[in-house]
Amino acid sequence: MRKEKYLAINNNVNGFSFANLGLFTGFAGGVVHAVYSLVLLGIFKMFMNEEMASGAVGVYAAIYAMFAVVVGIFSAQILRWFTKTRLLYIVMATLGACYCMMSFSVKPSTFIMLDYVVCCASTMFGILLPLFMSDFSRGIGMEKLNARRLLWENIGAFVAPMYAMLVVNYFDGNYRMPLLAAGMIYISGLLFFKHFGIVQEDKIIKPVNLHRTFRALRMNAKAFFKKPGMLRAYVVNFGFYALRSMRLLYVPIIVIENGFSNETLGIILSIGILPYIILDIFMGKWMKKYGVKLWLTLGFLSFGMFSLIATFASGYTLLALFVLWQVSGAFMEACHDLLFFNDMPKAEQARFYGIFRTSVNFPSVVAPLLGMLCIAIFGTTSAVWMITAIMAVLSTIVLWSKR
Repeated sequence: MRKEKYLAINNNVNGFSFANLGLFTGFAGGVVHAVYSLVLLGIFKMFMNEEMASGAVGVYAAIYAMFAVVVGIFSAQILRWFTKTRLLYIVMATLGACYCMMSFSVKPSTFIMLDYVVCCASTMFGILLPLFMSDFSRGIGMEKLNARRLLWENIGAFVAPMYAMLVVNYFDGNYRMPLLAAGMIYISGLLFFKHFGIVQEDKIIKPVNLHRTFRALRMNAKAFFKKPGMLRAYVVNFGFYALRSMRLLYVPIIVIENGFSNETLGIILSIGILPYIILDIFMGKWMKKYGVKLWLTLGFLSFGMFSLIATFASGYTLLALFVLWQVSGAFMEACHDLLFFNDMPKAEQARFYGIFRTSVNFPSVVAPLLGMLCIAIFGTTSAVWMITAIMAVLSTIVLWSKR
């Protein structure tokens, strides 16, 4: 895919400018993640008992993530039709509008319809932002830009859970109302991006030939996995997001099931962000000095160990583990996708990043289904941590494999 040209852009805009958008996405994402699985749990409780509803959350998350995989696969074609600038305007406006509407929607069908529109927009946003950062990374490096973006994301995510639970309590336990705040944050981020003054020439949309489109997608996927190191990069990124998916989905449910309050959940989620904020300050330098593999190995193995303990823990020990394994996640967060950016030529990143990006969403198909299976077999939600322990070990093996 030919590298896009920028006709105009403000002089003070560089890779850090795009990384700074992480403050908006981190705050909005933290608000959503704090209540999302609880909103789904409430919807499914309308039709089934609590134990079945907990498993249904995993099934819904898996189907939702599969849809995100499809969007990611088609992203290369979407980027052929529209400029990255126009797309970013569209997806941020869509995220803002949909989250605002989701906070007031009453019917489950309305919520789910809007949720799938959000899925399209958030998947494209996750693809566009790193590509913008890569375009403007000259003289800076993706290591530093990733660390800056994640630092801002985690600062936003640190405040978000406690804020979300305050909103929930203010509205008498309505877990949907924090989504209104998430929508307003995305709209604010859109206004921030507008000040970059980016202008790109619109692309000519050619008639779509479905046969050629699907053939191009298939050939693109084959070409990606033939690239040296890309299979390893894909599997390692898959492992990171599989652990993250399980944590985001089941930690809120397990905390509430163990009898803790909404305030306790908000505090635990916020404290868990502190390791990310602290380590993000140093990870840009440490990755260049010691390499990516060291931090990925420390992250995967320690996460696996804490997962084994969490399977049998309860009470305040469980809360402590939920905080401790955030250190594991912080080791991996800034470097889990650098195996792609360091080995893939910049001119080909836009072409292949959509395929690589399916390793972000595809774990959310596999992991929750495995979690549901564990819940069905063992009869307890905490059994899902057996899955994360196994995934962590397998990811480490692939990371150090010779092929």
